[in-house]
Amino acid sequence: MEHQLDVRGLECPQPVILTKKELEKEDVTTVVTIVDNEVARDNVVRFAKNLNYEVEVEQKDNDYYIRICKGQGTELETGLQANPETVFIVLGDKLGRGDDELGSILMRSFFYSLSESEGRPGTLIFMNSGVKLVTEGSPVLTELMAVEKKGTEILACGTCLDYYKLKEKLCVGSVTNMYAIVEKMNAAAKVVTL
Repeated sequence: MEHQLDVRGLECPQPVILTKKELEKEDVTTVVTIVDNEVARDNVVRFAKNLNYEVEVEQKDNDYYIRICKGQGTELETGLQANPETVFIVLGDKLGRGDDELGSILMRSFFYSLSESEGRPGTLIFMNSGVKLVTEGSPVLTELMAVEKKGTEILACGTCLDYYKLKEKLCVGSVTNMYAIVEKMNAAAKVVTL
Protein backbone atom coordinates (compact mmCIF):
# COMPACT_ATOMS: atom_id res chain seq x y z
CA MET A 1 0.00 0.00 0.00
CA GLU A 2 1.24 3.53 -0.82
CA HIS A 3 1.04 6.30 1.77
CA GLN A 4 1.59 10.00 1.23
CA LEU A 5 3.31 11.99 3.97
CA ASP A 6 3.26 15.80 3.85
CA VAL A 7 6.06 17.18 6.04
CA ARG A 8 6.35 20.61 4.44
CA GLY A 9 7.26 23.29 6.95
CA LEU A 10 8.63 20.87 9.56
CA GLU A 11 12.09 21.42 10.99
CA CYS A 12 14.95 18.94 10.87
CA PRO A 13 14.92 16.05 11.86
CA GLN A 14 11.13 15.62 11.75
CA PRO A 15 10.85 14.83 7.99
CA VAL A 16 13.26 11.89 8.38
CA ILE A 17 11.74 10.62 11.62
CA LEU A 18 8.17 10.79 10.33
CA THR A 19 9.24 9.05 7.10
CA LYS A 20 10.92 6.33 9.18
CA LYS A 21 7.73 5.82 11.23
CA GLU A 22 5.64 5.57 8.08
CA LEU A 23 8.03 2.99 6.57
CA GLU A 24 7.85 0.91 9.76
CA LYS A 25 4.13 0.26 9.25
CA GLU A 26 3.56 -3.30 8.07
CA ASP A 27 0.91 -2.48 5.47
CA VAL A 28 3.04 0.21 3.81
CA THR A 29 5.14 -0.73 0.77
CA THR A 30 5.68 2.77 -0.63
CA VAL A 31 5.88 6.19 1.01
CA VAL A 32 5.74 9.47 -0.87
CA THR A 33 7.22 12.14 1.40
CA ILE A 34 6.56 15.74 0.39
CA VAL A 35 9.13 18.32 1.52
CA ASP A 36 9.60 21.98 0.73
CA ASN A 37 13.37 22.44 0.84
CA GLU A 38 16.55 20.84 -0.47
CA VAL A 39 18.00 20.00 2.95
CA ALA A 40 14.94 17.98 3.96
CA ARG A 41 14.92 16.35 0.49
CA ASP A 42 18.57 15.33 0.80
CA ASN A 43 18.16 14.04 4.37
CA VAL A 44 15.12 11.88 3.52
CA VAL A 45 16.78 10.54 0.35
CA ARG A 46 20.00 9.70 2.24
CA PHE A 47 18.01 7.92 4.97
CA ALA A 48 16.11 5.80 2.43
CA LYS A 49 19.20 4.97 0.38
CA ASN A 50 21.05 3.88 3.54
CA LEU A 51 18.33 1.24 3.90
CA ASN A 52 18.80 0.24 0.24
CA TYR A 53 15.27 1.33 -0.66
CA GLU A 54 14.42 2.49 -4.16
CA VAL A 55 14.12 6.29 -4.25
CA GLU A 56 12.73 8.64 -6.89
CA VAL A 57 12.52 12.42 -6.49
CA GLU A 58 10.17 14.64 -8.46
CA GLN A 59 10.11 18.42 -8.15
CA LYS A 60 6.75 20.18 -8.48
CA ASP A 61 7.03 23.95 -8.17
CA ASN A 62 8.96 24.51 -4.92
CA ASP A 63 8.15 21.11 -3.41
CA TYR A 64 9.88 17.75 -3.68
CA TYR A 65 7.97 14.46 -3.84
CA ILE A 66 10.21 11.64 -2.65
CA ARG A 67 8.87 8.21 -3.58
CA ILE A 68 10.39 5.46 -1.44
CA CYS A 69 9.70 1.80 -2.24
CA LYS A 70 10.63 -0.75 0.39
CA GLY A 71 11.24 -3.50 -2.15
CA GLN A 72 14.27 -5.59 -1.18
CA GLY A 73 15.74 -3.00 1.17
CA THR A 74 17.00 -3.54 4.67
CA GLU A 75 14.20 -3.87 7.16
CA LEU A 76 14.16 -1.21 9.85
CA GLU A 77 15.49 -2.63 13.07
CA THR A 78 13.27 -2.32 16.10
CA GLY A 79 13.65 -3.10 19.75
CA LEU A 80 17.33 -2.22 20.07
CA GLN A 81 18.40 -1.97 23.68
CA ALA A 82 20.37 0.78 25.34
CA ASN A 83 24.11 0.30 24.94
CA PRO A 84 25.34 0.08 28.56
CA GLU A 85 28.92 0.63 27.42
CA THR A 86 28.20 4.14 26.09
CA VAL A 87 27.93 7.20 28.32
CA PHE A 88 26.93 10.67 27.13
CA ILE A 89 28.07 13.63 29.24
CA VAL A 90 25.92 16.74 28.76
CA LEU A 91 27.82 19.79 30.01
CA GLY A 92 25.46 22.57 28.97
CA ASP A 93 21.90 23.42 28.09
CA LYS A 94 22.98 24.45 24.57
CA LEU A 95 24.73 22.36 21.93
CA GLY A 96 27.97 23.71 20.50
CA ARG A 97 29.63 27.08 20.78
CA GLY A 98 28.50 30.28 19.16
CA ASP A 99 24.99 31.64 19.04
CA ASP A 100 22.92 30.67 22.12
CA GLU A 101 19.63 30.60 20.23
CA LEU A 102 21.07 28.20 17.65
CA GLY A 103 22.62 26.13 20.46
CA SER A 104 19.19 25.76 22.09
CA ILE A 105 17.60 24.72 18.80
CA LEU A 106 20.34 22.14 18.21
CA MET A 107 19.99 20.72 21.73
CA ARG A 108 16.22 20.30 21.30
CA SER A 109 16.79 18.68 17.92
CA PHE A 110 19.42 16.33 19.37
CA PHE A 111 17.20 15.06 22.19
CA TYR A 112 14.18 14.78 19.91
CA SER A 113 16.28 12.66 17.52
CA LEU A 114 17.64 10.58 20.40
CA SER A 115 14.13 9.93 21.73
CA GLU A 116 13.03 8.73 18.29
CA SER A 117 16.14 6.62 17.65
CA GLU A 118 16.14 2.88 18.27
CA GLY A 119 19.72 2.85 19.52
CA ARG A 120 20.69 4.95 22.51
CA PRO A 121 23.36 5.29 25.20
CA GLY A 122 23.22 3.35 28.43
CA THR A 123 23.66 6.48 30.53
CA LEU A 124 23.15 10.22 30.12
CA ILE A 125 24.99 12.33 32.71
CA PHE A 126 24.06 16.00 33.09
CA MET A 127 26.63 18.38 34.61
CA ASN A 128 27.16 22.13 34.95
CA SER A 129 24.34 24.02 33.16
CA GLY A 130 23.32 20.74 31.51
CA VAL A 131 21.30 20.00 34.66
CA LYS A 132 18.84 22.68 33.53
CA LEU A 133 17.66 20.17 30.91
CA VAL A 134 16.43 17.63 33.50
CA THR A 135 14.53 20.13 35.65
CA GLU A 136 11.23 21.99 35.60
CA GLY A 137 10.84 24.20 32.54
CA SER A 138 13.26 22.26 30.35
CA PRO A 139 12.34 22.25 26.65
CA VAL A 140 13.42 18.59 26.34
CA LEU A 141 11.70 16.95 29.33
CA THR A 142 9.28 14.95 27.19
CA GLU A 143 12.14 13.59 25.08
CA LEU A 144 14.29 12.74 28.11
CA MET A 145 11.38 10.94 29.78
CA ALA A 146 10.91 8.89 26.59
CA VAL A 147 14.63 8.00 26.51
CA GLU A 148 14.56 7.02 30.19
CA LYS A 149 11.45 4.88 29.61
CA LYS A 150 13.35 3.01 26.86
CA GLY A 151 16.06 2.04 29.35
CA THR A 152 18.66 4.82 29.39
CA GLU A 153 19.82 5.78 32.86
CA ILE A 154 19.69 9.54 33.47
CA LEU A 155 21.91 11.07 36.16
CA ALA A 156 22.23 14.70 37.27
CA CYS A 157 25.19 16.10 39.20
CA GLY A 158 24.01 17.00 42.72
CA THR A 159 26.63 19.74 43.17
CA CYS A 160 25.47 21.34 39.91
CA LEU A 161 21.80 21.13 40.88
CA ASP A 162 22.65 22.79 44.22
CA TYR A 163 24.70 25.51 42.50
CA TYR A 164 21.79 26.44 40.22
CA LYS A 165 19.28 25.92 43.09
CA LEU A 166 17.43 23.32 41.04
CA LYS A 167 17.60 20.17 43.19
CA GLU A 168 13.94 20.44 44.21
CA LYS A 169 12.93 20.93 40.56
CA LEU A 170 14.43 17.70 39.19
CA CYS A 171 11.84 16.09 36.86
CA VAL A 172 13.65 13.21 35.20
CA GLY A 173 16.51 10.95 36.28
CA SER A 174 18.20 10.86 39.65
CA VAL A 175 20.79 12.85 41.56
CA THR A 176 24.37 11.56 41.55
CA ASN A 177 27.82 12.63 42.73
CA MET A 178 31.22 13.11 41.10
CA TYR A 179 32.60 9.79 42.39
CA ALA A 180 29.72 7.88 40.76
CA ILE A 181 30.19 9.91 37.56
CA VAL A 182 33.91 9.04 37.43
CA GLU A 183 33.09 5.35 38.02
CA LYS A 184 30.53 5.38 35.17
CA MET A 185 33.06 7.03 32.84
CA ASN A 186 35.84 4.60 33.82
CA ALA A 187 33.59 1.60 33.19
CA ALA A 188 32.32 2.88 29.83
CA ALA A 189 33.74 1.59 26.56
CA LYS A 190 32.85 4.94 24.99
CA VAL A 191 32.24 8.40 26.50
CA VAL A 192 30.68 11.11 24.33
CA THR A 193 30.77 14.72 25.53
CA LEU A 194 28.15 17.22 24.38
